[in-house]
Amino acid sequence: MSTRQILWFGAAYLALVALVVWFNLDVLCLGDAKYEQGCGGFGIYIPLWELFLAPLPIAAIILERWRKSVPPPTTRLIWYLVGILAVAEIGWLLIERFPALLATEAVAIIIAVFLRVRTARRAVAAALIIILGAANTELYAQSANDPRFEAIAALAESKMTEFGVPGLALGIVHNGTVSIRGLGVTNVEDPLPVTAHTVFPIASISKTFAATAIMRLVEQGKIDLRSSVRTYVPDFRVRDEAVTRDVTVWHLLTHLGGWEGQVSGPDRGTETLKNFVSTITDLMQVAPPGAAWSYNNAGFSVAGRVIESVTGTSINRAVRDLVFQPLGLEHAGTTAGDFIVQRFAAGHTTRDGKTTLNRPFTPSVSVTAGGVGLCMTDLLAYARFHLGDGTAANGERVMSRGSLEAMRAVQMRKQSTDDDMGIGWHLRQMGTIRTASHGGTLGGHILLLEIVPDRSFAIAILTNSSTGWRVIQDVEREALKSYLGATFALNQAIAHRGLVETLPSAEPLSKQPDLAPYVGAYMRPSNSVVVRAEGTKLFVQERPNSGEPNAEMPVVFFGPDRAVVTDGPQRGQSIEFVRDSSGRANWIRVVGRVAVRSRGQTP
Repeated sequence: MSTRQILWFGAAYLALVALVVWFNLDVLCLGDAKYEQGCGGFGIYIPLWELFLAPLPIAAIILERWRKSVPPPTTRLIWYLVGILAVAEIGWLLIERFPALLATEAVAIIIAVFLRVRTARRAVAAALIIILGAANTELYAQSANDPRFEAIAALAESKMTEFGVPGLALGIVHNGTVSIRGLGVTNVEDPLPVTAHTVFPIASISKTFAATAIMRLVEQGKIDLRSSVRTYVPDFRVRDEAVTRDVTVWHLLTHLGGWEGQVSGPDRGTETLKNFVSTITDLMQVAPPGAAWSYNNAGFSVAGRVIESVTGTSINRAVRDLVFQPLGLEHAGTTAGDFIVQRFAAGHTTRDGKTTLNRPFTPSVSVTAGGVGLCMTDLLAYARFHLGDGTAANGERVMSRGSLEAMRAVQMRKQSTDDDMGIGWHLRQMGTIRTASHGGTLGGHILLLEIVPDRSFAIAILTNSSTGWRVIQDVEREALKSYLGATFALNQAIAHRGLVETLPSAEPLSKQPDLAPYVGAYMRPSNSVVVRAEGTKLFVQERPNSGEPNAEMPVVFFGPDRAVVTDGPQRGQSIEFVRDSSGRANWIRVVGRVAVRSRGQTP
């Protein structure tokens, strides 16, 4: 082979490599260390050696055009088969989303084996050209040209304008196809576009990460969900001695501990959770464990301390070792230091049509209650793991399928609602569709992650405004309807799951119940909830222990012990009454938290 021929071959080969990179730059991850997650929102990884092998067959054809003599048949055959194998390997990586591509490459291999080399050469060249074009066309189509996704993204953008939300990240997984769209800006004072890699603090969605970490430790034999908390944290103590003795890890992960949950402690670095446990020894027991479901941040902080105790590491390190690293979540973090080096979506407050930046941003001091932050790409990688069989994207076993299913199994009905509680996940039925979800609310960020394993579907919506819940509600419901045909039943009583929601429909009962059994004062450590009747009308008012009381909320019943606010800023939100073992309305639940009827006070 002459120098000129070698130069022609090299030029043709490098040009083809450049074309592969150019055509697929927005959707392919290149590297040689490990399987990458979420590149461009797709999570497709092609090792460099395969990228450079793929163009060999076409380069060989170009070389032959410029040579007077044809390479020996054996050399040609080796070139073609090496290229076919490389392309087939790429196709295998794409099989989950693009089985048609793998089929194309399989046909090329069959042709190469059974036909003459000259014919095989043309077949392989055709297959490569198809793949170089189709890989880009198909991948881009899933991101930008799916009509359903485009409609949902357009709805999200419209609702952002309507409700004054500066930035939003939208992600949908459906049958293996991943679609991501960043909308708006990260910060109204220093605006950068929201992208697939913009980091949001995901607030209480972090609780599913805590539950995932604990389920991994259950599989390792280090935790038993039904063992008492004191088995792992001997210094754990609350006001009620029986609860201190008997409450289990299961109670922590299902919001059923019964003590006041809306408490936190100061940031003490690696000692934060240990310090927190020492501060709750006089925490009010609002209900016996399991008697009244009540959203409980404190319980998940204690769960974080359980994780620290059995792993012997800080919660930041434990969550990274148990969840982030095995799943390849490269942008995930648990501290302000982790977030500050990323493109970060700052929180905002929108009031009376004006949106202002929240200063300062204060991350949750409890990693397991609400301290994780990550980007949409990583969050959908996490969602896909929970949709799967327990293996990570690189094929490594992280959890058993059984443990993932156990997290989504009903542990208890949230009394006076139609929703259930799983291990870390909030469960909801919409017709034939069963969803597992968790929302989050923190410092001007409202967020939602929802998975539907039976339909290989997930949706995540991350917003950076206090009004983001209104956008999330409309977009989530339309997406579930558009993709899955999901609908709510009339008067379906949805429960709190980490963010504010209004009831999808609430038609008042034609005959309202006797109001007297509901009237009274209900207590929590930081406030009381006063329920009073005025003729045939019922009013609910939250009264903080200090400061001015909130406005009264007029309510009507739309089901047994289920009421809806009929006017004011909270219009459409649910308020539930929960009965004790004697049948008495003993608790009222407002925004997911219960207050217990006071024995010594009247309205």
